[in-house]
Amino acid sequence: MWCMADIHGSCGGRFEAVRYALAKSLDTVDVGASAAVYVGDELVVDLWGGYADAERTRPWERDTITCVWSTTKTMSALCVLILADRGVLDLDAPVAAYWPEFGAAGKETVLLRHVLGHTAGLPTWQQPLRTEQLYDWSTMTSLLAEQAPSSVPGEVGAYHAITQGYLIGEVVRRVTGRSLPTFFADDVAGPLGADFHLGVSPEDDHRVAPIIPALSRAPELLSRGEANPPVPADVANTAAWRRANIPSANGFGNARSVARVQSMLACGGEAGVVRLLSCRRQAANACWRSSSPAWTKYWA
Repeated sequence: MWCMADIHGSCGGRFEAVRYALAKSLDTVDVGASAAVYVGDELVVDLWGGYADAERTRPWERDTITCVWSTTKTMSALCVLILADRGVLDLDAPVAAYWPEFGAAGKETVLLRHVLGHTAGLPTWQQPLRTEQLYDWSTMTSLLAEQAPSSVPGEVGAYHAITQGYLIGEVVRRVTGRSLPTFFADDVAGPLGADFHLGVSPEDDHRVAPIIPALSRAPELLSRGEANPPVPADVANTAAWRRANIPSANGFGNARSVARVQSMLACGGEAGVVRLLSCRRQAANACWRSSSPAWTKYWA
């Protein structure tokens, strides 16, 4: 079936279905988007099309980026895995071993592994917050350090939608002396040549596709009430959100950059000539995951 959407980029012959799916999406429900696929270290699909704004006045370009929300978490968690691989962090150690203040209010048994697996018992802040408070790193992390867990650490899975990034980021800051965005830029995106950013600079604003809020919300989302703090979709279009350090949700990239980083994980810690995770650690993790019943509990 012929599609109207104008798709740019490259696509290997056996992946033409990806081109068709993207074109069909842009013909129907989407405004603009990109798609990318790596097989090993080869970028076999690199496509983009549509528009970067709701008014359809700006074409989606090869270097267009957008806020990717929780895909950001995969990048932040990778930083922890890299530091664990280097022996700087121990996933089985208490968070308080690296962030002493965090051990208050019954959190001395919260392990770094629990934070990665959304079982730390800190899925949100207990104190009512305003959206703009997310931009104050010290306040957000201090509140988490003071807060008691809402469940026994390691026993209850609850999506740490925003808090996970602050928990991970503060541990990384404590052990490296660098913010998570800086560590990611220096040690991940830079070496891999990935156009992915935790937060985005004013120099890149011109190539950011703004978020277009949905016209309605699913009933199940409405029934859960508002998040604390509320994070409306269009907040991603503000300068404050773009400049902030919110490592769970304000990553900016495109399909190519996400695929580039994740291909490294899929290929045993190596992408081209760049190795970010050791072969030994990759093999050990694969063995542990396949044999340990706890893997499902902490990593699913």
